[in-house]
Amino acid sequence: MHRTRTRNLFSVGLLLALLVTLLGVGGPGFVPVARAASLTEVTGFGSNPGNLRMFRYVPDGLPAGRPLVVAMHGCTQSAAAYDTETGWTKWADQWGFALLLPQQQSGNNLNSCFNWFESGDIGRGAGEALSIKQMTDRMKTDLGSDPARVYATGLSAGAAMTNVVLAAYPDVFAAGAPVAGLPYACATSVPAAYTCMNPGTNLTPAAWADKVRGAYPGYTGRRPSVSVWQGTSDTTVVPANMRETVEQWTAVHGTDATADTNDTVAGYPHAVYRDGAGHAVVETYSLTGMGHGQPVDPGTGAEQCGTAGAYILDVNLCASYRIGQFWGLDGGGGTPEEPGEPGGEPPSTAVFPSVAADDGYVKASASGGGPVVGTLEGSLGVAVGRGTDGLHDRALFSFDTSSLPDGATVKRAYVTVARASGSGDPWAAGNRLVLDVRSGCFGAACTTGADDWAAAASVSEAAEFGAFSSGTKASGDFTAVNRTGVTQARLRLVNAPASTAYVFLKSGADATLTVEWE
Repeated sequence: MHRTRTRNLFSVGLLLALLVTLLGVGGPGFVPVARAASLTEVTGFGSNPGNLRMFRYVPDGLPAGRPLVVAMHGCTQSAAAYDTETGWTKWADQWGFALLLPQQQSGNNLNSCFNWFESGDIGRGAGEALSIKQMTDRMKTDLGSDPARVYATGLSAGAAMTNVVLAAYPDVFAAGAPVAGLPYACATSVPAAYTCMNPGTNLTPAAWADKVRGAYPGYTGRRPSVSVWQGTSDTTVVPANMRETVEQWTAVHGTDATADTNDTVAGYPHAVYRDGAGHAVVETYSLTGMGHGQPVDPGTGAEQCGTAGAYILDVNLCASYRIGQFWGLDGGGGTPEEPGEPGGEPPSTAVFPSVAADDGYVKASASGGGPVVGTLEGSLGVAVGRGTDGLHDRALFSFDTSSLPDGATVKRAYVTVARASGSGDPWAAGNRLVLDVRSGCFGAACTTGADDWAAAASVSEAAEFGAFSSGTKASGDFTAVNRTGVTQARLRLVNAPASTAYVFLKSGADATLTVEWE
């Protein structure tokens, strides 16, 4: 049965102000471009207590057993304004998955926002959350979609509703990606919604996690992994909401809200939070200088997508592409990326200590002139940065990865290093500590030599290490690992510091390469 909602004039006024704030004063929706498959409406998908409309995009000839992505538009938008414009139809065609696009109705909400702040719409078994679950069931029935590979994403109010369905239906959704969203159950009234959006609501991680657990009491199964996206210049849904969302989902997964790896993607800060088993359960993209909207990168390149417009923002980074990667949608067969994800066998894992006899560092001028091998490796460790002698150090770590199966497909790898000592701040003025990877040895020999300074890498800047002043630090993920011999890593600063700034890193067993493969 459909429902009819009534509001008194005061509530209507507040609601209208909220909806306009969430995505601004809306113009007409975008018109999707022509394509072989098309966006079509589906009716009769269940009791539909939320009175939503259902649209889907199914690539021609899509076989059964493929993934399903649920993509939810923002306020003033529609399903047709959130399919091709965001790039999701491109990846559906290219990677082979079905796309479900729920659509709000103005009769439910004056500005066509999903009602993420209405208590009757955000619980399991009721309202809009149940309508979206019923649509998902219909897709699985009609198309034979893989029930273990169902994902949810959305923008703004659609992002808030993404967190709703992840909380209410963790048994349905394997992962999600809120873009400019709000934590689950941040508000259950219009006035509280204002506060959540700006300046944000600050709760403890435990309190946020309790809200998620309360959406499905007694559930003990796996929780969805979450990719969180936020513009740093968003004044509609302020950046504090990304912090609170991270605290909510890391606490749900039983880990802390301190990133395990930090790197950059297309120049934007990216962080990964892992659970005790090393699984990436939360990641964040902080879009420097971006306002309120969905990140796209229009063009025909392999990683490009979308059409810029109102709340679809060209920032030279395609969010749908990166989200699809996080979910493992780009793997041809659609194998989930993360270990333990429903429907996939956990990858094998090995940890390789560095070979102390081959570790070391090379010193040279800022331009690389006159390279020589550093002499303090045995007492202080291997150096990276600018030393007190004015020369610039690059560190070398060597790993024997020949025990990997010859036919292994590396899913991810990362290097972990331990800080011994240092001076100054090598990361000052935005400098970056990056990792070059060589399949084999950089120089003529695997032992550290002067030729290691400028030797070509198999992959340059394969990963990055965020700043750290003590303890250990893991690099970002990469996949360039030699399965038949030695894999070497060269650590260097992208820019030559103008004054003394270096770190000494421990060698041997204190530096490790972790590899996951299938």
